[in-house]
Order: sequence, then C-alpha cells, then structure tokens
Amino acid sequence: MKTIVKVALGAAASIALGGCATVINGTSQEVKFQSDPGGAQVKLTGGQSCTTPCEVSLKRRHDLRADFSKTGFKPAYVLIQSKTGGAMAGNLLLGGIIGGAVDAANGASNHLSPSPVNVKLAAEGTAEESMLIGDKDKPLSLAEHNAKVRDDVAETIGVEAAGTVPAEAAVAAATPAEAAPAQATSAEPIATAPVTGTN
Repeated sequence: MKTIVKVALGAAASIALGGCATVINGTSQEVKFQSDPGGAQVKLTGGQSCTTPCEVSLKRRHDLRADFSKTGFKPAYVLIQSKTGGAMAGNLLLGGIIGGAVDAANGASNHLSPSPVNVKLAAEGTAEESMLIGDKDKPLSLAEHNAKVRDDVAETIGVEAAGTVPAEAAVAAATPAEAAPAQATSAEPIATAPVTGTN
C-alpha cells in the first residue's frame, strides 16, 4: 500500500513540476484551414504553407497571420491570436506556481483562435468582402475580426504583418522634398525680418 501511495505522489509531483497543460495539451495545436471555394493557398508568418482544406501543427504561444490566395478571388488574411486558456487557473491549483510558470513559458496553457480558420473568399471584381466563418457557420466580417485582435497580435508579429501603420510611420512617409520647403519657408522670415525698436 505504501508503495502505491509513493508512486501516486511521485506522479503528482512530476505533473506539478512539468506543468499540467504541458502534459495534457502539449505546446502545439493542430489548426485546420478551410476556404470556400477550396484549393486556396495558405501562407503563415511562421513559414508554413498548405492548400485548403489542410491542417498545420502550430505552436500555441505564437500569434500569427494566415494569408489566403486563389486565382479569381481577392486575397485575404486572418490574424490568429494566442489566447490564455481557462487551464491556467487549474494549473495553479493542481500544479502550483511552478507548473503554472512552466505552462505560461511554453504556451501550453494557450490556445490559438480562431480554430478552425474557415474563410469565404470574395470574388475579384465584386463589392463583396471576405468573411470568416465562425461557430455554427455564422459569418463574421474578416475586417472586423482582424481589427478586434490587431493591436494585441501586432505586439508579437509586428505592425506591418498585423496591418497596422503607426503614427510615426505616417510622419516618416513625408519625403525630404516635401519637408524641406516647409522648414525653409518658416525659417526665412525669422532670418530676414528687419529689427525694429520702440521708444
């Protein structure tokens, strides 16, 4: 009986030290990519690519962008967010601070959203926009989805990949030729203005 108790305690300790979600979920997630119509090329910021319908194993802790392209249809992209899952609270209870820290560090307590990634592509030459097909086949504007998660995802994949242009970039976009005359004009009156005095 004592041997069984020792084995049980040893197993519990190893789970606590290894991280509960790490043991149960692993650090990767299988994400399915679908499109309407099928046969779209999907390219991910991590370097992977596939043709829909397909499934790719992705690290849970990394945000990413998936670009969809198919001849005759408008290109579209989906921002995929790494979200902290509800497993974190359970990890802290069962695995303690060490288990929770392990899971947080390797992303095992996170999940990628949306998953699956299902996009209805808009045909070229139309006013339609591409849609993200969510739970229960409910369509959602792809632009709205991306706008909702853009700021968070931009922190990890970068503002350019996330589709964000910071204010500094807009200022830097002004060419020197445009900026120089404005500076010269504002400086000239100061340099050539006559000095007058009042008594």
